Amino acid sequence: MNKPLRRIAIFCGLLVLALLVRDNWLQYVRADELKNRDGNHRVLIARYSQPRGNIIVDGQPITGSAETNGIDFKYKRTYKDGPMWAPVTGYASQAYDANQIEKIEDGILTGNDDRLFFNRTIDMITGKKQKGGDVITTLNRKAQEAAFKGLGDKKGAVAALDPRTGKILALASTPSYDPSKIAGATSKDKEAWIGLQPKKAKDDPMLNRALRQTYPPGSTFKVVTAAAALENGKYADIDGPTNSPDPWKLPLSTQPLPNEGDIPCKNASLRQALRYSCNTVFGKLGDDLGKEEMRKEAEKFGFNETIDTPVRAYSSVYPEDMDRPGNAMSAIGQFDNRATPLQMAMVAAAVANDGKLMKPYMVDSLRAPNLNTIEQTDPEQMSQPLSSENAQKLQSMMETVVKEGTGTSAQIPDVTVGGKTGTAQHGVANSKNPYAWFISYAKGDDGSPVAVAVVIEGSNTLRGDIAGGRLAAPIAKGVMQAVLETERDK
Repeated sequence: MNKPLRRIAIFCGLLVLALLVRDNWLQYVRADELKNRDGNHRVLIARYSQPRGNIIVDGQPITGSAETNGIDFKYKRTYKDGPMWAPVTGYASQAYDANQIEKIEDGILTGNDDRLFFNRTIDMITGKKQKGGDVITTLNRKAQEAAFKGLGDKKGAVAALDPRTGKILALASTPSYDPSKIAGATSKDKEAWIGLQPKKAKDDPMLNRALRQTYPPGSTFKVVTAAAALENGKYADIDGPTNSPDPWKLPLSTQPLPNEGDIPCKNASLRQALRYSCNTVFGKLGDDLGKEEMRKEAEKFGFNETIDTPVRAYSSVYPEDMDRPGNAMSAIGQFDNRATPLQMAMVAAAVANDGKLMKPYMVDSLRAPNLNTIEQTDPEQMSQPLSSENAQKLQSMMETVVKEGTGTSAQIPDVTVGGKTGTAQHGVANSKNPYAWFISYAKGDDGSPVAVAVVIEGSNTLRGDIAGGRLAAPIAKGVMQAVLETERDK
């Protein structure tokens, strides 16, 4: 071969090599990026070219698919009791993409996940249409119904866990929305979508308050402060007197920390202080322990950490940068510390589970179209906020709150219930109706199958009637009863 021809051959070979490199780069390295880019309409068309797999609760689907008359999209998503389940499922929309479980597990639900390659191959060989897999949740239908109906027209949220495993049993948020109304790509769906945006809907019904809203935890945080006191050896005897004057002045201040009403808080025992919700006792405890020990204990319960359920929950916060008065106020849940309802359910769950905190999760398993399990979630310990001995002491304190304290509305006949009420300030100088909290657990024959946190935002109820015990505790009671009934029926 003469020299010019050799050069042309080499040049052509380099061009072919460059083409192969570029082709492989696009098909493998950048495949996911190109597939998921916003302008790729083919992905959406493929997503809705066949029915999606379902999200399952107690063996029954809470989702479905309906055939449409659309040009591009053959099917759209449907939901059963959509507003009740929206905080769990999220939405899948032909026009507005998807979120929460619908987004996170989209590959399973559409059948495009790599783990379903064998199923897709079999379907292609046999000529069957591609099918999506199912997402099996940990949710308890009766508990979810009790939570959603209990909230009613109130603005608030409920989170319930199985303390033994970390399974999420209920996750309710109100006001809510129906994902079915935004599932399509019609002008009606667009109108519904616009109406759900914060600018139009002042109560923000698409906000998942159970996972994505943090609140001042109020007196429910006193459970964390009590745990810190026990774990640090501040007090060993929960029925012995504490060195707690009443009135007690905030550190570096001339301002006394008030208690709510005429309650016996001077040198009250830890049990009595939790029963009556004594600000002076727990504020002083927080100051005596110091902000570092308080923060460490809060973090053992999950504060300052992002939690994926797999839907991501916002981090609850116990601030690092506080002065002494701020730390004392945070010890009673009234400064800059903030918590999601899920977080406070985790606090109750850790106490109920003898000090062991299990990682919360709401997807039990992923199932292929042929009903084979392709992924199973195993319970996982997250931390040990307090010893078994101290957890049992704290259980005894919380059970006193329900037996003869501020939480009597949560009593269930022949069932041991522990709880803590909370009323958190809202607005400048507490000018708005405060948030009402209640956290609790119920004991069955095999440990505690349920821990619950309920928060109610501003209500039209008179201020004197707004307390966790009156507004939130009855909702928690209903959720606990629903779970206990389910346990008995097993």
